[in-house]
Amino acid sequence: MMTDETELRALMVAGLNGDAAAHRTLLQRLSRHLRAYYKGRLARIDRSAEEAEDLVQDALMAIHTRRHTYDPAEPFTPWVHAIARYKLIDHLRHTRPSMTDVPIDDAMEVMAQDDHVGAESAFDLHRLLSQLPDKMRRAILCVKLEGLSVAEAAARCGMSESAVKINVHRGLKALAATIANGKDT
Repeated sequence: MMTDETELRALMVAGLNGDAAAHRTLLQRLSRHLRAYYKGRLARIDRSAEEAEDLVQDALMAIHTRRHTYDPAEPFTPWVHAIARYKLIDHLRHTRPSMTDVPIDDAMEVMAQDDHVGAESAFDLHRLLSQLPDKMRRAILCVKLEGLSVAEAAARCGMSESAVKINVHRGLKALAATIANGKDT
């Protein structure tokens, strides 16, 4: 997404150290990159350029308000990309069209495809998840499969946000190890 990691990172660090002009320049530079990113992503799914502009503003606001979370020892562009990506996902989740908006002409497409591979994958996934302790399984289901935020998952599972994050991390690590070892039942 970004072309000049070194320059953007230097602007961010200068902004964090109180240089308001560097911070303004950073946001201006990022707005161009973010605009191109969102327009490209949204065009692929026939969404409007106005939505891209809204997302640019949302992402810039998040970058500005959460700049204190950036670790200057880490690369800058992956941090920005994560924010941009989460803003896009969140936007699409909240603006997806209702199934009642699908024309009746599209009904034939339901029978046109067979998703047995998807059904088998879902079965495999649930079989793998069943091997995890309950807290890990519930945290992964809420955050990764249902798309809930960590705060929403914590409320639903009766855990702290930290516990949800830890359970998701450890659960995914355990699943990866299980898959790598070929030990699923």
